[in-house]
Amino acid sequence: MSIQEIIDQQVKGHPVVLYMKGSPDFPQCGFSAKAVELLRRSGVQDFFSVDVLQNPEIRQGIKSYANWPTIPQLYVRGEFVGGADIMVELFQSGELKSLLAG
Repeated sequence: MSIQEIIDQQVKGHPVVLYMKGSPDFPQCGFSAKAVELLRRSGVQDFFSVDVLQNPEIRQGIKSYANWPTIPQLYVRGEFVGGADIMVELFQSGELKSLLAG
């Protein structure tokens, strides 16, 4: 299975997926920490996360998958939402909570 197929399965196999540096309990960068905080403040306590620092193939592959150069990356119900900056905008407008509630 190619790395793109693995990513596709992860994205489509879970309602909320966050590709990040570190884990939700121990984020390894400020942007990943902010993404986790915004998910939790939006009512999502349980989500699938992938630590890109543990797998260089996924770290590079996820950038190609969404054609998005940075990490973290949020996917909701198989759709790419964006990175930390977009998550902040969506959170501030109330759209993130609505999107996650589905």
